[in-house]
Amino acid sequence: MTVDGKITTRNYTPVDFTSREDKQHLFRQRALADAVLIGHTTLKRDNVRLGVSEDLRQERMARGQTPAPLRVIVSNEGKIDSQLKIFQWEVSKIVIFSTERMPADVRAALAGKATLHLTKSRNVDLADMLRILRRDYKVRRAACEGGPTLFRSMLEHGLIDELSLTIAPYLFGGAVAPTLTGASKEFLPASVRCVMKDMRVIGDECFLTYRIKSEKG
Repeated sequence: MTVDGKITTRNYTPVDFTSREDKQHLFRQRALADAVLIGHTTLKRDNVRLGVSEDLRQERMARGQTPAPLRVIVSNEGKIDSQLKIFQWEVSKIVIFSTERMPADVRAALAGKATLHLTKSRNVDLADMLRILRRDYKVRRAACEGGPTLFRSMLEHGLIDELSLTIAPYLFGGAVAPTLTGASKEFLPASVRCVMKDMRVIGDECFLTYRIKSEKG
């Protein structure tokens, strides 16, 4: 995020304002996880594949992991474009958690490209999603790469235990530009305590790692 806490502009346009080191940091964090989570809006906007480089693939396999993390898409409405880049690159299995609001034509288009987990409720139960990932896909470490709406929802439900944050040397300004927890003007249901685990300064960027402190400490 920027020095003033913004993660993008008010129009949510992709903004490339961090260094190559930060991008490599992201890839290294992704490679440590058994699964990488992304909200559909962010996926559609950034059109990423969520893969890892060959050297990171080799490191994963040396640790006894699969060559690449499971790719998990979260979407309440399920209006997912099957032509997104993520579906064109067979680097790892794709799992989608959505609801029965997903249109029939989308379900048909995604057949063979992803495994669907559809709930009858209006929104995806994120805690249940993590339980399914643990039970059915042996996921022990999941990395949430955004967007801010998904991150906020997981934070509100106490489902985040660690935060990796890079502060970039820019100021965007603007009251409606989203922060780490989105563009909502509402406070979180309860304050979330963060405990610093690590801080590194590389160039003009600050790399922070926080443990999210649970209510029970």
